[in-house]
Amino acid sequence: MFWLGVLALVLGLLVSIAWHEIGHLVPAKAFGVRVTQYMVGFGATVFSRRHGETEYGLKAIPLGGYIRMVGMYPTDAMLAPAGAATRDPGSATGVRRTLRQIAADARSYSAEEMLPGDEPRTYARLSAPRKVIVMLGGPLANLVLAVALLAVVYLGIGLPTATTTIAQVSPCVTSTECTAADPASPAQQAGIEPGDVVVSWDGQATTTWGEVQSAILAGQGASADVVVRREGQPRTLTVTPTLVEREDANGDLTQVPVVGITPTAALQRADLGTFARDLGAMIGGTIGVVVTLPAQLWDVAAATITGTDRSEGVLGLVGVGRLAGEATSTTSSVGVMGNVIVLLQMVASLNVALFAFNLIPLLPLDGGHVLGALVEGGRRRLARWRGRPDPGLLDTSRFVPVSYVVVIALLAMFVLLLVADVVAPVTLSG
Repeated sequence: MFWLGVLALVLGLLVSIAWHEIGHLVPAKAFGVRVTQYMVGFGATVFSRRHGETEYGLKAIPLGGYIRMVGMYPTDAMLAPAGAATRDPGSATGVRRTLRQIAADARSYSAEEMLPGDEPRTYARLSAPRKVIVMLGGPLANLVLAVALLAVVYLGIGLPTATTTIAQVSPCVTSTECTAADPASPAQQAGIEPGDVVVSWDGQATTTWGEVQSAILAGQGASADVVVRREGQPRTLTVTPTLVEREDANGDLTQVPVVGITPTAALQRADLGTFARDLGAMIGGTIGVVVTLPAQLWDVAAATITGTDRSEGVLGLVGVGRLAGEATSTTSSVGVMGNVIVLLQMVASLNVALFAFNLIPLLPLDGGHVLGALVEGGRRRLARWRGRPDPGLLDTSRFVPVSYVVVIALLAMFVLLLVADVVAPVTLSG
């Protein structure tokens, strides 16, 4: 079951990547851009097939994907002649010359992949709003998939929810294994049995497990008349909870009434409010992780080097795969469907992460292309307002060196998380 969970997560990741690229592909083709490749993965091509002018395929390393659009960067012929001198590598020295040469190579590559008559069909020639739509299509596709998966769980299948039906009666109230010397639990002394349905507690009607817990806490250690339904018939039992010293949320010791009963779990569909609240919390939490990613990675590195506890924080693919395997090999209170729910939630979480991460405004991520389109559109509009000539296309090839730095940083992050997930793994058991 462990490897079945890992396989399910890998397939979910591949589907999510493919769906992300479809989010780019559909608007690009709709706007007339010539798309030469649609690929899931990187490295050597495992399978491909050409349909029309686009090659569709699967590559060996499933760590991402891409669509290749003709003319991602404007060619020299597309850019305003007035800036030619600032683009010429020969007119600069040192680092500036190197940076200009990298940009010039990117523009040259864009020109080489274009066929006669392709210029109107390049990404560079799209209007700024259309560029934004194409580049936001991928992250938004992931967000839509995450919402759909969570809707299936919350509104379709339902969530495991504690009921008022008793699943288990503890023989004693000790936190360790019971011995013959330990007194029987209050529930056992009162005669509560597995299968009993708690109808009321100390005169308070109970329809949810939360109401049962509240009634027990309210009574503290006082005896209470408890009505249960057993085999369709009501029975009244007297329960006297045992006060046990436990740590509260602040770490302080407090006395808590313990009865010794465990509820059964059943799948219950959530309402729209709960679904929206939990979805918002997932998106907000993921964005928070992305915003604080450098600090998160620093903590991961420190935990890996020092061997300190790494019970939470950002995970790599190995770590996520391990959690998926553990989730499927753990017995669920609602059976196999509970494992399915966990996997669906994990894939939904991955899609929210893909949505948030790709919005980082740095090339080669989608957010970097969106930022470039917004700057291009903004300066054109500003020029119109000021009655000045159209400044033309933004030379995004100048930001290619930034792409190199970001790619190196992403590779370093991947290696760090890989090592951390092996050396200091995060597990469901903590």
